[in-house]
Amino acid sequence: MKILFKNIKELVQVRTETISFVSGADMKTLPTINNAFLLIEDDKIIDFGEMSICPHINDAEIVDASGRIVMPTWCDSHTHLVYAGNREGEFVDKINGLSYEEIANRGGGILNSARKLSETTENELFEQSKERLHEIIEQGTGSVEIKSGYGLSFDSELKMLRVIKRLKEESDIEIKATFLGAHAVPSEYNDNKAAYLKMLIDDLMPIISEEKLAEYVDIFCETGYFSVADTEQILEAGQKYGLVPKIHVNQFNSIGGVKAGIQYNALSLDHLEVLTDEDIAEIKDSNAMPVALPSCSYFLSIPYTPARKIISAGLPLALASDFNPGSTPSGNMNFVVATACIKMKITPEEAINAATINGAYAMGLEHKVGTITVGKLANLMITKPINSYASIPYNFGSSKIENVYLRGIRQ
Repeated sequence: MKILFKNIKELVQVRTETISFVSGADMKTLPTINNAFLLIEDDKIIDFGEMSICPHINDAEIVDASGRIVMPTWCDSHTHLVYAGNREGEFVDKINGLSYEEIANRGGGILNSARKLSETTENELFEQSKERLHEIIEQGTGSVEIKSGYGLSFDSELKMLRVIKRLKEESDIEIKATFLGAHAVPSEYNDNKAAYLKMLIDDLMPIISEEKLAEYVDIFCETGYFSVADTEQILEAGQKYGLVPKIHVNQFNSIGGVKAGIQYNALSLDHLEVLTDEDIAEIKDSNAMPVALPSCSYFLSIPYTPARKIISAGLPLALASDFNPGSTPSGNMNFVVATACIKMKITPEEAINAATINGAYAMGLEHKVGTITVGKLANLMITKPINSYASIPYNFGSSKIENVYLRGIRQ
């Protein structure tokens, strides 16, 4: 089936050649076409250009996009979307002055989510997660990475990963799965973290590899969670089982995790709220994508990733939601883009590049999504009539998305 979008006010993120990502000063360049058309067939983009050269096609569905902007859907490369219940009580605790660490020390945080997940059946977990997935699609997300890590046991981690696999099989959205068993140390292993890591590596990783339950392996490298040595152990083991490394790093402290992630060729370095000059120098010598999670900083009232410092160093930057029940109970990438502009002082052009093509790279999807390019998936969002793409971050409290197409199918 062919669909021809005509009279597009502005076609955004147009790339005639496939690129992996944009970095440094190039992030301020966002190629667009005014008064444009876009032609898709089945699940792919097959043509686009100015309306003056718009083809006449008899067998195409015509969509009049007058006054509207068409752009690639958001690419959210860091979420924990599969979880059970909520942590609204901890939200109130934070308002009353408890820190993230204090809540965790009282049995809250990640361990709280793990308890709830262990009590939830796989079908219940799937239904809860499916609802969240539909929500982010409505908000313009067309590609998403989903991590495990709220299981923290043999059975529950597999439950999470199998739910992610079911979501992938039953949805048009592009999903990447990440094994994050090393998210926290469960209470029963408090005095024997080495045994927990051994279980993740020796018991879980072989099954994950055999059942193809994940593409990536991740770890929370942070004081009070997992050390640099732990990180090296998990990432090395993951590679042996065909899992590409990613890393939660530098959220609260810089302890050498960036260097460790790069040593094991991590695809992305996520959080980076605390970033030293030495960390910047390490990233420059790598192909790793720095990923900022501004909604997390907003919700926890912690520093924002120093985006201007990263971009000024000539590096790329991706934006992701960190959708999870404890520190970012929202997967709204429109809010992520707005917060990056408002609080991290990046331009709308930089933010859109960070949330599309650079986010795609952070999921290994840069050749399939993230730009308007012939041959890429027809993952598109059509705005309501708006003045410009800057309206998306400017009107941060309003939805400007009218329709979403994934693989050429209107959602």
